[in-house]
Amino acid sequence: MKINSGNYGKKKTELLCGFVLEDSNKALGLPKFDTKTSSSINQSIKDMNGKLGKVTIIPIPGNKQAQRILLAGIGKKENLTNDTIRFVSGKIAQKARELKLKEFSIIAPPTFVWDSISAVSQIIEGAKISLYKFDKFKAEKSDKSPDLTIIGPKSNEGSKAIKVAEITSEGVMFAKNIANLPPNECTPTTLANFAKDISKKNKMKCTIISQPELKKKGFGGITAVGKGSKNEPKLIAIEHNHGPKSQKPIVLVGKAVTFDTGGISLKPGQGMDEMKFDKCGGCTVLGIMKSVSELKLPINVVGIIPSVENMPGGEAYRPGDIIKLYNGKTAEILNTDAEGRLILADALAYGEKQYSPKAIIDFATLTGACIVALGNNVAAIVSNDKQLTKEITNSSKTTTEEIWELPLTQDYMDMIKSDVADIKNVGIGKAAGTITAAAFLKSAIKDTPWVHFDIAGVAWTQGAATKQKPYNPKGATGFGVRLILDYLQKL
Repeated sequence: MKINSGNYGKKKTELLCGFVLEDSNKALGLPKFDTKTSSSINQSIKDMNGKLGKVTIIPIPGNKQAQRILLAGIGKKENLTNDTIRFVSGKIAQKARELKLKEFSIIAPPTFVWDSISAVSQIIEGAKISLYKFDKFKAEKSDKSPDLTIIGPKSNEGSKAIKVAEITSEGVMFAKNIANLPPNECTPTTLANFAKDISKKNKMKCTIISQPELKKKGFGGITAVGKGSKNEPKLIAIEHNHGPKSQKPIVLVGKAVTFDTGGISLKPGQGMDEMKFDKCGGCTVLGIMKSVSELKLPINVVGIIPSVENMPGGEAYRPGDIIKLYNGKTAEILNTDAEGRLILADALAYGEKQYSPKAIIDFATLTGACIVALGNNVAAIVSNDKQLTKEITNSSKTTTEEIWELPLTQDYMDMIKSDVADIKNVGIGKAAGTITAAAFLKSAIKDTPWVHFDIAGVAWTQGAATKQKPYNPKGATGFGVRLILDYLQKL
């Protein structure tokens, strides 16, 4: 999809799209038409009444500028959210593709309805991401996405918003593409190669630490989890250094278990195919780093991705094992399916020691308990810093990637104490599973401001439990890319 901006009348369009508020008698920004067309438009507006998500199409044969008009309801003005225009634009784009159009145009809503810059961003993100399809392994590919022209006043701010929204959307789809890859096509080495590619294209520094060096340098968590697979583990680090040398970086850490059988603590067979999505945290970090570099943000950002395949092989780690993590602490293994916190603990400790960061943010499909607590539409966050939490929450509200903060007190830290080691990799029974997993991560770092995202429920669409949004078609969602890019741009 190509994105253009322009004015109606200067360019012909196959489909001219305008938004309609509920209980309104006109479409926002729609130009004047002849009497017959205007009558059809007015009747259609009456029939649809601007109901959120409702779409109607009006043919206008003989018109030199537009072949059809599409009216899309956005609901009541007082109920508009940061997601409304994004949601409806996604429905418009899918309709344009359904009609097999080569291009379509959307009229940006006037400022009295919604901030014009924000609206442009929402239109592009909604339209572009909604047209995403993962058809890499299909003989018959999906139809080519139609191009989009945004009709509205031109400005430097508007042009910048278009560029940022395009790059952001591409970052989301990049994360989706990798996350959707099957386990036979995506191993830790594959992820390392993706990291190398985007680093080379965007002049970032990329470091890959492989099996022998991981063991030698004391990455006991990554080494232990990766031992059961013939596909060797990797620790991937990408550096975007566009800020002052004295500026402490933001470190992003993403769990990337390319396939999770549970190891010796084997998962049930039903639904195990979805464990290709256990790499989504790492994919989110890759998507962010790609976008950060293309946006040329004047800051320092580091992406760290511990990647393993958790398999029940002859050399696999076992329940009862005691391993030594990168930070020097020992961990008693009670369940090999609680592997994500082991590799993340190594990566978090490494990120803190190696880069002395301003803040650390991690993403992980970490616990089923998170889905029990919050369902499939809200990610859990756990943090040790109120200011960082506030900033992350503000970006969540802007991007509508929803989060909910869970507590982490000493009582929860006590729940992961081991009788035979420093800590254990599960808490007490099923109690507070998401929080005790976060407690394990907190034990890996010292006092660096830190936020942990548990994205187990939101990283991919999970049937009827996932709220249906045009820009979240079936498969990986790329959750976190838009949120963190918003946060980083505000630094």
